[in-house]
Amino acid sequence: MRKHALLAAVGLAVTAALAATTQAGAAGSAAGNVLTTGSAGGTAVAVGDVLSASLPTGTKARIATTQGGSTGITCNTSAFTATATGNPAAPGTATETVTAHTLSSCTTNIVGATGVQSITVNNLPFSTAVVSGGSLTVTAGAAGPIQTTLKINSILGVMTCVYRASSLTATPSNTDNSLTFTDQLFTKASGPGTCPANGYFSAKYGPVLDTSQAGSPAVFVN
Repeated sequence: MRKHALLAAVGLAVTAALAATTQAGAAGSAAGNVLTTGSAGGTAVAVGDVLSASLPTGTKARIATTQGGSTGITCNTSAFTATATGNPAAPGTATETVTAHTLSSCTTNIVGATGVQSITVNNLPFSTAVVSGGSLTVTAGAAGPIQTTLKINSILGVMTCVYRASSLTATPSNTDNSLTFTDQLFTKASGPGTCPANGYFSAKYGPVLDTSQAGSPAVFVN
């Protein structure tokens, strides 16, 4: 009798363990890949797909001379393009290569400056890592450091100011499929003394779209 009871208990334990394993596997499957389209846990973004985003209507990109400050440069138009290079199962880290980043239609209220001639993002492509449930980090690629060249008109002529950043961090949101950069520090690498010592970059991009897929569906981070 005891032997039969013991065997029954062992059988129940094995059944419970198998059920738990099956449930865990189903949950992992539901999580999908780090980057998906259509919904969280939806269709995986394919390696090689092109992702892009611009500023939402009514928002601007800003480069302030001080953290959280109001003096600096404001751009009405900005966009980026990236290519997915790795998209593992979630949780994990997806990778991308940023191939283009533009800022235009810019104005300035820096003392002595009369306008913004151009802003050019140098040394593309950059490398990007997107962590499940976390952040997006941009780092330098093989071409050189993260660098931006500003040509600013002033009462003394055109100022060419070059700024560099060690890395940039953005916060993804699945609510509106956006990426938000807040006060990302750039330090002056070259330029006259009239160029501000630092630039703090802030911008929100969204929705991020997978333009390689029909209908350009929005991208989610899992």
